[in-house]
Amino acid sequence: MSRVLEPHQLIERSIIKKYHKQLWNPFTYAIKRYELIQPEDRIAVCISGGKDSMLLAKLMQELHRHSKVPFELIFLVMDPGYSPVNRQKIEYNATLLHVPITVFETNIFEVANNTSDRPCYLCARMRRGHLYNRAKELGCNKIALGHHFNDVIETTVMGMFYGSQLQAMLPKLHSANFAGMELIRPMYCIHEEDIIAWRRHNKLDFIQCACRFTENCASCEPGEGGSKRQEVKTLLHHLKQDSPNIEKSIFQAIHAVTLDTFPGYKSKGQAHSFLEGYDG
Repeated sequence: MSRVLEPHQLIERSIIKKYHKQLWNPFTYAIKRYELIQPEDRIAVCISGGKDSMLLAKLMQELHRHSKVPFELIFLVMDPGYSPVNRQKIEYNATLLHVPITVFETNIFEVANNTSDRPCYLCARMRRGHLYNRAKELGCNKIALGHHFNDVIETTVMGMFYGSQLQAMLPKLHSANFAGMELIRPMYCIHEEDIIAWRRHNKLDFIQCACRFTENCASCEPGEGGSKRQEVKTLLHHLKQDSPNIEKSIFQAIHAVTLDTFPGYKSKGQAHSFLEGYDG
């Protein structure tokens, strides 16, 4: 008689079996290609409660079970001021998925919402700082975030269109403010459409995002809203109709930047001009 699997086991099996090519393969590929995990790492997997971070938690759990590299995990949830409904939904999903979360509370939403000067920027900076600080207190040397392939592409295009800069999102980086801490993005090569397919297949219901302005949109799909990121997402969607490989091309481009063709660039915060070595 075959063993009856519990809900969390069926969800785990879907990652390894049904979505092996779409989720597991690009996840392990990024881990290896960008050397994201080393022996004896203690990693805080940061969970916001959305589909991306919840999948990241399950992927990291599976890797921990099967990897020959010894490392430790802590599943860290920062409550920046969620509504009771969203807080309960995060806790419910963590229990359903068998993810042993560690929760700590902050007043980030309250502070950010009371400023008229770039509240989204302030919120993001504060959240990152609180996560680094708490992870370090727990003995971690890395934090893992759930940014995926489409985040990488959209961030690159947004920077060019709205920030007047060619700037990508790295798969890992050292913290400038917390010595010895590093940020890693293990879902760097996973496409958002495959995350959505996995969520739907398992009939999972996650919060939309951690933002107070959008937390009531618990059932919204990516594609709804009026942000600059959404504008870029919509543009890329239309461009893909005629050029299906356009996102892949952008991804490959940020891995093959030809500095010799740029009139200017920045490195470690310093601006440089092509004139510096033009006659040399």
